[in-house]
Formats: sequence, C-alpha cells, structure tokens
Amino acid sequence: MEKKFTLSPDSINPDKVPKKKLYTGAKIPAVGLGTFGSDRFSGQEIADAVKEAISIGYRHIDCASVYGNEDLIGNSLKEVLDSGLVKREELFITSKVWNDMHSDGDILISVAKSLKDLKLSYLDLYLVHWPFPNYHPQGCSVDSRSPDAMPYIHEEFMKVWHQMEHLVELGLVKAIGTSNVTIPKLKLILKDAKIKPAVNEMELHPHFQQQELFDFVVSNGLIPIGFCPIGSPTRPDRDKTESDTADIEDPVILKIAKRLNVHPAVVCIKWAVQRGQTPIPFSVYRNEFYSNLLCSTIDPITENEMKELGTIDKNCRLIKGQVFLWESAKDWEDLWDLNGKITK
Repeated sequence: MEKKFTLSPDSINPDKVPKKKLYTGAKIPAVGLGTFGSDRFSGQEIADAVKEAISIGYRHIDCASVYGNEDLIGNSLKEVLDSGLVKREELFITSKVWNDMHSDGDILISVAKSLKDLKLSYLDLYLVHWPFPNYHPQGCSVDSRSPDAMPYIHEEFMKVWHQMEHLVELGLVKAIGTSNVTIPKLKLILKDAKIKPAVNEMELHPHFQQQELFDFVVSNGLIPIGFCPIGSPTRPDRDKTESDTADIEDPVILKIAKRLNVHPAVVCIKWAVQRGQTPIPFSVYRNEFYSNLLCSTIDPITENEMKELGTIDKNCRLIKGQVFLWESAKDWEDLWDLNGKITK
C-alpha cells in the first residue's frame, strides 16, 4: 500500500523560513524547490522530491510547462492537499509559459494545461519563461538554429504580456512576472504594462551576481528569483563550456563552509537569501534539499563574509541560451543586451 502523506518528524517550521513580500501583498518563501531535472532525473523522481520537500517544510515550488513533469508533480500536490495537513493557501506554486505558446489565445491554453496538470484552481505566480517565441527541438545540439527564431520585438512581447494580465483579471493567477530579461527589455515592459511584473527570475549565484540587473529589479519593486543558485552542476551538458567556473570550489566559499561545517552549496544558498533574492535550488536528494531550506533559518553568514563573497563575482553566465539564437545573431551574448541596447 502506498504510504500516505505525513509531515516529517524533523520538519522545518515554515514560519521560520524568511519571506519576501511581493508588491501585490503576497509573501513568497525565501527558498523554493526548483523542478527542472534537465536530462539527469526522471519526472517521477522530481515529483517524489516535491512531496518529500513539502513534508519537511518547503512551501514554495517552482515549476514550468516545458519541464514535462507538471502532471506528475500535480499528483504529489493533490496527495499533499487531500491529506489536510497542508492547505492550498500555505503553498506558493509557480509555473511558466513556454516559448511556443506566445500566439494570441495561447497563454490561456497554456495556463489551463498547467492548472489541469498541477491539479490546482490557481497559480500564485505565472512567468513568461523567455521574452521571445524561440524554441528548439528536444535534445538538439548547442549549435542548433531555428529558422523561425527572432530577436526581442517589444510590440510582440506586449501582446503576450497583455494576455498574462488577463489571467490575473480572470483569477487564474495571483501574480505575473518575467524571466531571463535584461534591463533594456524590463524598462520597456515596466513602461507599457498595465499590471507590472511582480518578479524577475534570473540566473544568480556567487560567480554571476548580476549586480546592475539585481539593483534595477529591486529598485523597481520586483523580487529577484535566482535560478542556478549553486552554479547548477547538474545542468544539461549542452550548457557547459570550458570557461565555466564552479562556485562550490571557490576558496572563499570553501572557507566559510569549513567555519559553518556545511557543504559549500549551503553557503551559496545562505548568501542568496541574505543578499535579498529568492533562490530555487534543485535536488531530488533529501539531505540536500533539507539543508538548503534549513540554512535559511540558522547560522547566518557574517557581514564581513558577505562583503568578501561580493568580491568573487566572475561574471560567469552558465545558462547562455545558445539554442534560442536567431540566424543573424553573432553569438549568445546577443541575447543579453550587453551594450545596454536591445540587440536586433
């Protein structure tokens, strides 16, 4: 007989986990569980991890339609909620619309499928996964180029955003946000949005701190959500390059980890929470996701250590997005508007 959902005896009190307040008034737990298993883990392993994570105190789960596992995660959420031990309003569930669903009417279809798969009546947060309709075949090489790919076109993106706003008006999602956008793009979105983004999800870890974008996001009232918070050692092979650096091997991080007697990954999560972003580390291993949550409640990094961690930024972007490039793009840097202007 399948074991019924129960709260773990060693569970972490969710009330002790720091929270960030969205401009909508909603509170988002400062550590979430990512659910992108790349090509390393099965959907069922991830769904089982979601259930176990909630049993130990997680209340923030970051999902996406393109991960291909929302139906399995939905089974876990249903079991959790049917048990009565956790209420829906105690959970913060995010999903994202994928790049191939940007056409008129597609956003509603996409969110409806995510809600059906996750077995929920609403989402706490819904994001535009990437700010253009470029996508790629599953398993394609890093050099793949779609003939239909295009650069960011603001007028086209705002058609997508207005559909996102409609989801809020319908009550299907509580808040909407952006992901993988740059300062030039975000300036335009903020200027033209009727309902502004509540968050921007972005790559953030000690070796890629994105200070300028981080400051812009915060100064405009958005919460920065950080993916790859420990440097994403299990990211897809196609996203790895020889120039990449490893956060968890950094001498400063190793020194702090030794003082705290923790894994270096825990230092990365502590740094993220204390800096003011919301990390969403991924793991299917209980000892790892337990430590990732617990560390937000105990043994803070000192002020001097935080300053030292601020000096180790190597500007090492791990998720470069090469597979989203349009045919005329020179290289992956064209995605990120490094000269301060939107690259066409």
